[in-house]
Amino acid sequence: MVKRVGWILFILFLSGGSRAACPVWPPARAEQEIARLQQQIIQWNDAYWRQGKSDVSDEVYDRLSARLAHWQRCFAPPLPLDEPAPPGTGTILHPVAHTGVKKLADKAALTQWMANKRDLWIQPKVDGVAVTLVYRQGELAQAISRGDGLKGEDWTDKVRQVPSLPKKISGPLANSVLQGEIFLLRDNHIQQEMGGMNARAKVAGALMRQGSSPLTRELGLFVWAWPDGPQDMAQRLQQLNEAGFKWVLQFSQPVKDAGDVETLRARWFAAPLPFVTDGVIVRAAREPAGQQWLPGQGDWVVAWKYPPAVQVAEVKNIRFNVGRSGKIAVVAELEPVQLDDKRVGRVNIGSVRRWQELDIAPGDQLQISLAGQGIPRIDGVAWRNASRDKPAPPSSRFNSLTCFYAAPECEAQFLARLEWLSSPQALDLTGLGEAAWRTLHQAWRFEHIFSWLRLTPQQLQHTPGISPARGQKLWHQFELARKRPFIRWVIALDTPLSQGALKAAGDHRWQQLLERTEQQWQQLPGIGREKAAQLVAFTHHAALEKLTAWLGEQGVSGF
Repeated sequence: MVKRVGWILFILFLSGGSRAACPVWPPARAEQEIARLQQQIIQWNDAYWRQGKSDVSDEVYDRLSARLAHWQRCFAPPLPLDEPAPPGTGTILHPVAHTGVKKLADKAALTQWMANKRDLWIQPKVDGVAVTLVYRQGELAQAISRGDGLKGEDWTDKVRQVPSLPKKISGPLANSVLQGEIFLLRDNHIQQEMGGMNARAKVAGALMRQGSSPLTRELGLFVWAWPDGPQDMAQRLQQLNEAGFKWVLQFSQPVKDAGDVETLRARWFAAPLPFVTDGVIVRAAREPAGQQWLPGQGDWVVAWKYPPAVQVAEVKNIRFNVGRSGKIAVVAELEPVQLDDKRVGRVNIGSVRRWQELDIAPGDQLQISLAGQGIPRIDGVAWRNASRDKPAPPSSRFNSLTCFYAAPECEAQFLARLEWLSSPQALDLTGLGEAAWRTLHQAWRFEHIFSWLRLTPQQLQHTPGISPARGQKLWHQFELARKRPFIRWVIALDTPLSQGALKAAGDHRWQQLLERTEQQWQQLPGIGREKAAQLVAFTHHAALEKLTAWLGEQGVSGF
């Protein structure tokens, strides 16, 4: 995993590149957007490397870094932007380069990679900060930060303060180079439940802070590479364990196929572990000689990451939905992202007011996660484009008493009212969703939400887009709906009254509801002064008076 080296193209390479389409921007806007995001990345890098603090989560940083690299690739040749040298890369040469790890998308990709390979092992992908350790004559002589994979910073003094790290060793490891992950020690960390906890940034902050940090006492090391060590993996693991490098023997297992990897990946995701992880590593026991290692070229090791708890998704469009009560709900249509086992292509923002408060426009980058029952939610706006081209919301004149009758400006609320009729609480018109209602309305131009009661079997059977058999079935459904009890028709009208209160009222005719005063309404359970006033206004509204009279003419019970 890249450790905020500021090397954006390397991040893009390790992430497999962005599959998103290039933005359709004129050169001037492209230069502006890239410059703004690039400057933000530089500021985050500076805070991370020079001050040892993280102003943004690791997930957001990685995704926006990849986004920047994608934009830069889209507008090749690169725009003439001044980019300072990456902070924190360092000047100390690694004895053996860090290769990085290619990330595979899924089990199928892993199966393909594992084909024709032997002696494969799985390890947790520990989420921390990569480091090189150099032992000479049994003593820790040098610790080097990963940097750009070729050069890093001298972390020797800080790493020596990590209590669990062997300071002196003997035997085969007395003169060795090791690569591993310095991580935050955790007590029974369950990744599936607890997530990443920004552990990587905390470790980096402790190691890069000027002076001592009490957090160094809470760090550990997971050795994941011993360049030029024994080719036999079992022997390598045993010798590392005997030298005092904990965890690597316990958390390294041989695997034969992608099914084995999938099983252990799922087990470790849900199991209590001593560290934060973000996936698994699969590696071949036999590795090239250390002098051949280069950044981006470790083809003997791959990663299969866990599904991220948070994704950054680009807003493609803002859509407004008018519900049957007239309330406007704002929806962000997204460039699809994968969260757990769900592919998320849109997320509810909420009311127009919340949308305006969040200031979301097409092109912005949203932090998305899954709430209870797997429903996507917005955790925040990770990045706003310079251009704020936002659509105008619909008129706010719609309410619970509008759009019982069709009109051009009423289309959304009118269709929402028709869709409500199909619900089990109302008339239970099974299988009749928005698309079917739209087809019927377009074909027969409904005057109001109950106009379908007058459609004949012949009309339904000859409706464009509906088969004759389906048309006959619809007619039977409509006839059954006509005979529904009075209380179901009152609910179908979306009367602001609960089914329990309706039953308590005991009324069986619309005229009885009309005759109720506010005081009489308040005698029913759950109805206060405000609700009683709403009910009187609703039942006496001109559109309802006209509509209920029409229902009476159609022989609907109670009207």
